[in-house]
Amino acid sequence: MKKVRMIKYTKPYLIMIFIAIGLLYAQANFNLTLPDYLSKIVNVGIQQGGVEDAVPEAIQEIEMNRTLLFLTPENQTDVLNAYKLVNNGTTEANQYIDKYPVLINQSVYVLTHTDSATITHLNPIMARALLNVAFVELLMANDTLLNSTNTLLGLSLPGNGTDLFEYFETNPMGPYSKMVIMAVVTSQLNALGDKFIIQAATQVVRAEYEALGMDLNQLQLNYLLYYGGLMILLTILSMACTIAVSYLSAKIATGIARDMRRDIFKKIEKFSSAEFDSFSTASLITRSTNDITQVQMAVMMIVRMVFYAPIIGIGGVIHAIELAPTMWWIIAMAVGVLLGLILVVFYIALPKFKSIQRLVDRLNLVARESLTGIMVVRAFNKQQYEEGRFDKANIDLTKVSLFINRVMVIMMPLMMMLMNVLTIVIIWVGSHEIANANLQVGDMIAFMQYAIQVAFAFLMLSLMFIILPRASVSISRIAEVLKTDIVIQDAENPKLFTEPFKGTIEFRNVSFRYAGAPEDALHNISFTAHSGEVTAFIGPTGSGKSTLINLVPRFYDVTSGAILIDGIDVREVSQHDLRDKIGFVPQKDVLFSGTVESNLLFADENASEEELKYAIQTAQITDFVDAKSEGIATEIAQGGTNVSGGQKQRFAIARALVKKAPINILDDSFSNLDFKTDVALRKALRKSISASTVLIVTQRVSTIKNADQIIVINEGRIVGKGTHVELMETCPIYKDIAISQLKLEELL
Repeated sequence: MKKVRMIKYTKPYLIMIFIAIGLLYAQANFNLTLPDYLSKIVNVGIQQGGVEDAVPEAIQEIEMNRTLLFLTPENQTDVLNAYKLVNNGTTEANQYIDKYPVLINQSVYVLTHTDSATITHLNPIMARALLNVAFVELLMANDTLLNSTNTLLGLSLPGNGTDLFEYFETNPMGPYSKMVIMAVVTSQLNALGDKFIIQAATQVVRAEYEALGMDLNQLQLNYLLYYGGLMILLTILSMACTIAVSYLSAKIATGIARDMRRDIFKKIEKFSSAEFDSFSTASLITRSTNDITQVQMAVMMIVRMVFYAPIIGIGGVIHAIELAPTMWWIIAMAVGVLLGLILVVFYIALPKFKSIQRLVDRLNLVARESLTGIMVVRAFNKQQYEEGRFDKANIDLTKVSLFINRVMVIMMPLMMMLMNVLTIVIIWVGSHEIANANLQVGDMIAFMQYAIQVAFAFLMLSLMFIILPRASVSISRIAEVLKTDIVIQDAENPKLFTEPFKGTIEFRNVSFRYAGAPEDALHNISFTAHSGEVTAFIGPTGSGKSTLINLVPRFYDVTSGAILIDGIDVREVSQHDLRDKIGFVPQKDVLFSGTVESNLLFADENASEEELKYAIQTAQITDFVDAKSEGIATEIAQGGTNVSGGQKQRFAIARALVKKAPINILDDSFSNLDFKTDVALRKALRKSISASTVLIVTQRVSTIKNADQIIVINEGRIVGKGTHVELMETCPIYKDIAISQLKLEELL
């Protein structure tokens, strides 16, 4: 199901995928044609001297007449219809005399029908007739051979220069006629088959071309150049297809990876704190980077190999069997061994691929923690401990990676050895087939090329079996993020806050429990924070103060009860509208890489320079900014590592002030400030945000002593509510905290 959901990412690229498949089909056909042309070069260009057919393009009149003797009347008609007689000494002869110099002395038949259908039809007919003529001419030229033939066959053919062709014409049906010679030659030829009969007849045709005065060297060279040129052209076209497919596969893969990264980032941006509790930051980073990279690589390989390998593999098998039907078992044996090897590797490597991404997560987690907390590590002299943690995570990942690489290292030599053995077997078996006249040398070479192409096709598929399992794991991890149900959703028809907006916040019997927790973190919380007032929260560490205020902007949703702003449940308005009304300063201050200005504009990109300066002044960081020559253009490092903790807090407060929100939440935002700065900042804040609803979480009594309402939280429950003076009398927990922090005169 996860994989099906991921297929949607291929839809925008279907046209490019189909174009790539078309190019791969063309490339495969080009590559499959090359061995055929190589076979022609060896068989025809080298062995047959460039003469491809048993149908000569020209033949002497006397040779044509002799050939016709060994044809049936029907075949004689077909042959004569394909040729025209060019008589010597005529004007027409002058057109051919340069090519056929023999025309000076005798007439020549010239082939006029050169279409493939005619040539295919006449090839076996002319081949058998020409071989009969050649045999008779050999008998006429060699009395010893003639006598041996007479003795062997019990014949009485005349020798001593007798023209046997005239003899056959005068004895057309006699016991020693041409019919006997045809029967003898035919009995020898039938064992060869038409293909080898035609090949044998090409030598007769070549001898005839020599008799015509043709340039045989040029004929052979022209044939070699023609098919050699075609091979070069096909190679160039194949290379062009490869380049085009590589471009398309890269574009498709990077596009899919971009879309996945975009969607996973958008999904993560929608995560509430509840979802972030389910995924570690290191894991989300790995899924957004390493996992998507694995998918990108797999998509690229799929487009380039998975579509190409079956075409080249099936095509190679078909062509190879057409060339040498008796040697099919060699390819079947090689494919069987390859499949067995691939399945073994797949069985061994798959479990490792499933664990490698988890190990990458672990390595990223350890590295991130060590680098983020480097100051703590150094302060406690824990460098060696952290190095040990990193080494363990690194070694675990390295072991798995080495195992996979060793499998690959072993597999590749085995594949190459298999192809070398395949080549030797083809040569061994093919040489015997050639010796038995069942195969030509060029066909054996072509068969070898096709067998290697088939082996490479399965080799490519084997690489996919290595890449796809890891990509499959990555896809599952990506899908796990994308299919995560967002706990905090907007209402189908969200309400709008009424105008004028006041910002009165009411907690009405609110309880909250973290997912998977055995009990509630907050219990039956009820209070009201009014506009223009400061409501402060104080209590022991872990009492639930930060959890409580995180419910207001819906970082979490209440388990029971309701939070209302101006009488409207926060779950009934959109998250955008809700958070647009809130200026938030988190407990853990976050600054982004950029400048002071860009960090402040994060709250309101349209804020003027005067508004930025006012926020800086109110947040008590004027001295820092003025001390820098760049002013508000001063660079802020990633995470704000080039500023102190107190400066980071003040920058975070300044950013919230730029927003000018009617509700301001400050979560322990004064903890890193000295008392002098704390007092100055609180004084400036009271003036700056006096009209807004202010919620402050703090551990310092001095920070909230003058708050309009102080709420004391202990173990998730409200144990005190009132002003400082009231709580000193009614709340023992608050009194203990105050006494531990303030001098006697400050308590009053």
